[in-house]
Amino acid sequence: MLFNYLQTNWIEITGTILSLIYLYLSIKQKISLWIFGFLCSALYVVVFWRSKFYADMSLQFYYLAVSVYGWINWKNGAHTNLNEIKIEKTNLKKAVYLLLTSVLIYFLYYFILKNYTDSPLPKADSFTTALSIVATWMLARKLIENWLLWILIDAVSSGLYFYKQLFPTAILFGIYTIMALVGYLQWRKSISKT
Repeated sequence: MLFNYLQTNWIEITGTILSLIYLYLSIKQKISLWIFGFLCSALYVVVFWRSKFYADMSLQFYYLAVSVYGWINWKNGAHTNLNEIKIEKTNLKKAVYLLLTSVLIYFLYYFILKNYTDSPLPKADSFTTALSIVATWMLARKLIENWLLWILIDAVSSGLYFYKQLFPTAILFGIYTIMALVGYLQWRKSISKT
């Protein structure tokens, strides 16, 4: 029975393992996080397609692109700023822009999922996807508040994936929720040292 489960769900399980490595490297601010982010996103395209989480599936394509962007941004930042780009706080103007961007993305996804797909949870899928797009961009720019968004996104996502019986992914996002808090605290320590 366990062998059948592993055989049937090997893509999700492999994606989960690579995602945990990605998360660890994110917290440690290691540039190789973007390689693991790219690989796990490629696998999760398939997982989310099969479970009809179309917004999450499209998000994986975004993650593929942002993995390349993040790699380039962190690598170029390393050449100009003492081997790493600095963690920054999000100013009010940028926070308002990011909030408006999130709302716009949410309504766009919700409209598409509600009217053109058989998505079982279009509101929740649109919500987590919109915030994930913004939080990933914030991570690539090393804005510390990305971790606060991830706490919310990951907690909600864990419940969604449990509901859809994507148990390895639900567990992964439960771990992500806890580790997002750890990431925030680690980055806050780093920012206070500069």
